[in-house]
Amino acid sequence: MSTLIGDRKNKIKQLACASFEVAPDQMTDETHFVEDLGVDSLNAIDLLAALETEFEIEIEPEEIRRMTSVDAVYDVVAEAAGWPVDENAASR
Repeated sequence: MSTLIGDRKNKIKQLACASFEVAPDQMTDETHFVEDLGVDSLNAIDLLAALETEFEIEIEPEEIRRMTSVDAVYDVVAEAAGWPVDENAASR
């Protein structure tokens, strides 16, 4: 994974931890937000808004369904921002 992708994933993780009110050590790039952390739809909307503000992008609300982990969120944000995909990420 490139440094830039890693930096962006770290920022996504920070935003997710803040939105979900969990400690960073409770979340990896593969942690499933709903199954592992009990995230609800309001938390997911908070994350979506934070991502749009931080990265100055627009994400369609229906994309929330795909935002299940840091890796998956990176994919959604990368598509919206025109970033390269993370070829090293685990299968989503």
